[in-house]
This record gives sequence, C-alpha cells and structure tokens, in this order.
Amino acid sequence: MLSFPRTHTGGGRDRNLPEPSTTGEDEFRVDVERIRFSPYFTRLSAVTQVIPQAGSGTIVHNRLTHSLKVSAVARSIAVGFRDASENVRAIVDELGGCDPVVVQAAAAAHDLGHPPFGHLGEQVLDRVARERLGLPDGFEGNAQTFRILTALDSCDATPRGLNLTKAVRAAVLKYPWTRGEWRAMPARPAEELPRGVGTDAASGALKFSAYSIEAREMKDVLSAFPAIGQHQQTLECSVMDIADDIAYSVHDLDDFYRAGVLQYTSVSAELNGWLTAQSELSALDPSELAVRRPGHSLEAAWRKVQAKDAWIADVDAFRNSVERVTTDLVEGLLTIPYDGGLEADRAVAAFTRRWIDRLKGSIRVERDPNIRSGHVRLSRQAWHDVVVLKFVHTRFVLDRPDLAVYQRGQSRVLEALADGFHAWLNDPSDAARAPRRLLDSVEAATEEYRALLDEAPEFFTAAGVGTGASDIARLGQSRAVVDYIASFTDAQAISVATLISGTSDNLWESGRSL
Repeated sequence: MLSFPRTHTGGGRDRNLPEPSTTGEDEFRVDVERIRFSPYFTRLSAVTQVIPQAGSGTIVHNRLTHSLKVSAVARSIAVGFRDASENVRAIVDELGGCDPVVVQAAAAAHDLGHPPFGHLGEQVLDRVARERLGLPDGFEGNAQTFRILTALDSCDATPRGLNLTKAVRAAVLKYPWTRGEWRAMPARPAEELPRGVGTDAASGALKFSAYSIEAREMKDVLSAFPAIGQHQQTLECSVMDIADDIAYSVHDLDDFYRAGVLQYTSVSAELNGWLTAQSELSALDPSELAVRRPGHSLEAAWRKVQAKDAWIADVDAFRNSVERVTTDLVEGLLTIPYDGGLEADRAVAAFTRRWIDRLKGSIRVERDPNIRSGHVRLSRQAWHDVVVLKFVHTRFVLDRPDLAVYQRGQSRVLEALADGFHAWLNDPSDAARAPRRLLDSVEAATEEYRALLDEAPEFFTAAGVGTGASDIARLGQSRAVVDYIASFTDAQAISVATLISGTSDNLWESGRSL
C-alpha cells in the first residue's frame, strides 16, 4: 500500500539559507506562519477582489477573505488525495508529492502581489510600467507575488525575502516562465500555448510568474521537481490554481448576489436565450453576434472556448452546464431577492456549498496533461461548469458601465502615482526627501539589475535595453516605483495620489503611511 507522499526528498524542504529548527515545527508549517504574519498578507484585507467594498460593506470579498477560502478549498483537495486510488497516489508520488500544508501556504500567498484595485490595477500598472517607466517585464501580479516572497518581504533569517522552502516557492508559480522567454520561441497557435501565455507569444507572455531578475531563483526552485515538465506547474501549485478557480467562480457570484448586482431578468434572458436558439446562433457569422441580444454573448464566449481549448471543449457538456447554472442559479438562487434576511442567507450558503462540493469532487490527476492544462484539473463537465459561471461573472458584472466608470478613475490614480514618484526621484533638488522605503527599494532593485547584467546579459539585448550605468540605474528606479505602488491598499493609493498631485489638505493623515 502506498503512503501519502509528504517528504519532498528531492529538495522541496531546502531553503536558500539553512535554518536550525528551534521550535520543532514542520518546515512547511513555518512557511505558512511566515506568510500569514507578513504585512503583505495583512494588506490584502484592504485590496479589491473584483468589485470594491466601498458602498457594499462586509458582504463583498476582499483579497484576504478570498485567499482564506482558496486555502480551505485547496487543503481539502490535497487531503482528499489520501483516499484516492492507488494509481492516483502513485502519480502524486512520482510527481513530487502534494503536501496539504504546502498547498495551504501557496493559497495564502497566491494574491500577495496584486496591486490596488483588483485586476484593473494589474492591467494599468503593467501598461504604465512598460510604456512610461520603460520596464521590459512590465508588471504582473503573479510575478510580483514571487518577488515579494523572495526579495521584498523579510524575516529574522534574511533581510531579503522570507527564506521559504523550495516546495512552497514552487507552489506559487502558476505560470512558470518569464515574460521575455516566449519572444525567442517559434510562433505557435494559441491552442498549443500554455494557458496564460496569450495569443501573441512573440510579444511576450501575458501572464508569468517571475521577472527576469528572479528568473534564476525560479529555475532553482523548480529543479526540486525533476518529474515536472517544462512550463508545467508542480502538483501543489495545480491544486492551488484549481482551488482559486473554484473560489473565484463560486464565491464571487455570492458577492454579486448579495450586493444586488446579479438580476434575475437579465441573466435568465441570456442563458435561456442561448438554450432556446442554440442551433440558430451557431449558424451566425461572428459579425452578426450582438452583445445586446439575448444568447449572443454566450455564443461568442462558447466559440472562444472552443477555439482555444478544443482538447476538452464539448458542445454537449457546455449545454449541460448552461442548463445546470440556469436551474440552480437563475431559477433557484436569483428567484429569492437578497434582503439580508435568514432565508436569503440560507439560500446563498446552500448554493455556495453545493457548487464547492461538486467542483471539489470532480478533480482529476494526470501524469501527462495537455499543454493548456495541469497535472491536476477538473473533469470535463466540471470544467464547463466553471466556464459558464465565469461567463455570468464577466457579462453581468465586469462589463457593467457603472463599474467601468469607477475603474477609469482608478486608472488615473495609478498613473498619477507612477508619474509623481518617478518625477520625484528624478528631481535632483528634492529626491533625497522621497520616502525611505522607496529609496531603499531603488538601491536594492538597482543592485538586482547589476547582478542580472552579469548573469544574463542576453536579457538586455533581447529587450533592447542599454547596459550602461545610467540604464541600470533607470531600471532599478522604475522597478522600485512599481514595487512601491503595488504595495498600497486601495485607500492608500487614492489618498497618496491626492497628496502627490497637490489636491489633498490631509497632510498628516494621508502621508503617514509613506
């Protein structure tokens, strides 16, 4: 009988700096506590998950509550492998193991790098970093997470990074590559690229888990898992990623229902419109699909899924999922208007539990996954369920014009911060008065780019970046500005932006956090 693998004998328990055990705690448990006690983790309670908490009260998830729920779902999946078939346990063992504590640590850490204002903030900060600050790597929340764990945060063992085990560091690498490494690869169709790379790999990956200055460390931690193929997540990372998908697709609908954003009429019209007219819609030319006509948006979403993920996409499974979501969400939950009463609370709790249990019970483990999948994945039918749940989320929340107006304002906040701090650091008469943490970050990041020039000069050539002292200093300064802004909460970003643009009179209150 195979035992449940927990040992990580291939080096998963190694740290950059060996530490003597003084508490008798398991190494992975130490990592969990370091992450939970990090100020970057605490900060997540004031960072937007999808829609802002302002005006919605405590009913809406923030990044912290989301991370806690991802951790719970991920641990449950990992523990479930103990009762899996002998074949599944053999695959788990062969691929390096799946320790529930490592999975918990990765889930707790997975959103540390997200900047203010949710995914909108991530997109804006990436654009600003590349176009205004001249950073070839730009900004990416997952890469920022790895940077926090390995360079920006600190602990008693080292002033740079948390000195976590290789297993935990590897478990946050959802997209185990750098942005730039895809530019040198031969062009491939989107369906042959890993999920997250995007449709134009020649311009660099859209999603990635390490900046070039952390590329060597990423390669080092992945070396502890020799059975994991190139561009594949470790088993523990796959579990965390699946748990993130489950929590995102289910708990966010919980938010939108409680906040009164999801309306029965509009959601019902879209889903039932597609179910009723599926054959006719499938025959339409793409130019004939209109967002405002019921069923058309869902048909467009299905076509995108089919094009990118033909390895698993199945129209019958998709229809089954649309029917299931229509029955349980539209004709079930949304028929009970949320009024804060016990009946509504019980209804949403039951809905959430049903779907979480269903999706957790649909886990599959594969030794040789498709390039767009992972070693741990959802069953075909559950995969389609998540696609439909995410469609509801996107179509009826993220695409709302009232949210778009709010987000355009948030974009201006981040642009003002980047321009303001960049100008400050380049003001020879006043740069010395910039925040101490920012100045320290400039010095540290500049040293990182000097080291990168010694280790991987090809990065500078491929990115078209100069290698002179002034070029290295500029990169270090720009990276430090991005690191600094990304560490703000939503409220900090807004208040500091008003300060640096000269529109605030709350000097001491707003400036204290600098």
